[in-house]
Amino acid sequence: MAFPCNQFGSQEPSDNDWIVDFVKKYKVDFPMMSKIHVMSKRQEPLYKYLRDNSELNGGDMQWNFEKFLINPDGEVIGHWEASDEPNVIKPEIEKLIA
Repeated sequence: MAFPCNQFGSQEPSDNDWIVDFVKKYKVDFPMMSKIHVMSKRQEPLYKYLRDNSELNGGDMQWNFEKFLINPDGEVIGHWEASDEPNVIKPEIEKLIA
């Protein structure tokens, strides 16, 4: 799932409709959620949970496209930096579905 956010380099200043249309050219095959805040007083509760329950220990994310893996019980079992390619998570996902 992707959660657009304009808090990282002001890269997503447009509204949700524009963002959904923009990503079509990249042929994304994951759900695109509404634009949110991942930091500040208006932080989405999901991101507070992810940040508090991962190796970030409540600290800030450095950039968008950071990745979190959550097991079926809702526990954060991994966090990867924005620079990590999505395929590095594949072994961890395979463990979950085995």
